[in-house]
Amino acid sequence: MPAKVRTPPWPVGQLATFELRDYRRELEHAIERTPEQTAERETLGQRLAEVLIEEETRAAARTGGPVDLPA
Repeated sequence: MPAKVRTPPWPVGQLATFELRDYRRELEHAIERTPEQTAERETLGQRLAEVLIEEETRAAARTGGPVDLPA
């Protein structure tokens, strides 16, 4: 059965840090429960990638380090 993940009330870049963390966890759990090779799993993976990029960007901003974004 496909996992349902709520859509956050704001764009990922506008979520509070705790909201971003909770959304990431929700996506990770949904991916674990979704069968491989399905369009829904791919969509969840794309959403998770967006969250991970935002978290990395914020971490780099806090430390003053570079942001290593995927190509």
